[in-house]
Amino acid sequence: MRDDAVALAGDLVDLRRRLHRAPEVGLQLPRTQETVLEALRGLPLEITTGTTTTSVTAVLRGARSDRAVLLRGDLDALPLQEQSGEPFTSEVDGAMHACGHDLHTAMLVGAAQVLSAHRDALDGDVVFMFQPGEEGWDGASHMIAEGVLDAAGPRVSSAYGLHVMASTYAPRTVNTRPGTVMAARATVEVTLHGAGGHGSAPFRARDPISALAEVVSGLHAMITRRFDVFDPVVLTVGRIEGGTKSNIIPDSASFDATVRTFSAGARERMLELVPQVCHDIARAHGCEAEVVVAGEYPATVNDGAETAFVTGVAAELLGADRVVQMSHPETGAEDFSRVLEAVPGAFAFLGAAVGDPERTPSNHSPRAVFDESVMSDGVLLHAELARRSLQRHP
Repeated sequence: MRDDAVALAGDLVDLRRRLHRAPEVGLQLPRTQETVLEALRGLPLEITTGTTTTSVTAVLRGARSDRAVLLRGDLDALPLQEQSGEPFTSEVDGAMHACGHDLHTAMLVGAAQVLSAHRDALDGDVVFMFQPGEEGWDGASHMIAEGVLDAAGPRVSSAYGLHVMASTYAPRTVNTRPGTVMAARATVEVTLHGAGGHGSAPFRARDPISALAEVVSGLHAMITRRFDVFDPVVLTVGRIEGGTKSNIIPDSASFDATVRTFSAGARERMLELVPQVCHDIARAHGCEAEVVVAGEYPATVNDGAETAFVTGVAAELLGADRVVQMSHPETGAEDFSRVLEAVPGAFAFLGAAVGDPERTPSNHSPRAVFDESVMSDGVLLHAELARRSLQRHP
């Protein structure tokens, strides 16, 4: 399969660049879906498309049909204005493939092509999960609800995902770990309701901006005092809004935050304590807090045996020096966690930095660039993981 993967390199680059020029955001990606369907045309696949999203599920039937394995690639882009300087830069204003999903899509198409050429050697079926809406839209839940895990008939026995990284990891290395590999994510939306007034007489008003400032500080202090430092919690306030002019105290002010946790216990405690802190501090200022906390993605947890399988296959295919066990999880979150909650599997990061990974712009940067040569490695790894996984599961 190695020669097949290498031979596809030019086609993969072309597909990736076409996707990159036409990014789409969210769950509805009609142009992306059309491009994927065109790339899969002519292959011996059973293809279905989503009803609630523009997902694509493709099933390759092997020599037997009593077992199946799943490979996943995400399709969606980010709401960013591209500044990468690439000659194939985004042609869509305000949208960019800044997280490498265009590479993921191309790699999964390549794996479908390689495995289709070797279908008679497969001891089971392969499900290719082309998923929209990973970037905060929980597209995986939509596809699971529509039956992607059972698309082949029997439920898939294992599932694998690869994610390219524009920084952090050494180029062309495979990085993973058993257990928690990515954080859980929740969002917090808080509005402080007070009573507006003149900036010269705050004692005649109830200032929601002062209350908001203390709530933000209080949440950060709460984490350092109520949580074990060895079970980390990350809280980041990404939006603050309030007021119209320097001498006007507004009636309300608001902020949004994201929370990352690595254990179920920390996640549950954060969901309990965040509203408590917000309400208590607001009351101390004579204000009222309106708090909405939503748990979005659970932690992405790799199965121990599946992680060992992935690292073993990667070491054999690419060399042991290119396989790295991560010392700690990534603080980002992934809805592939939904798949790994349902079936055993593993998620790994593929180093795709162009230059020194400690200096290159990271994923989600408008200046992010990716080394396209890693796609052949990704295709080979996807294909061999599927083939060998089917041999492992009786």
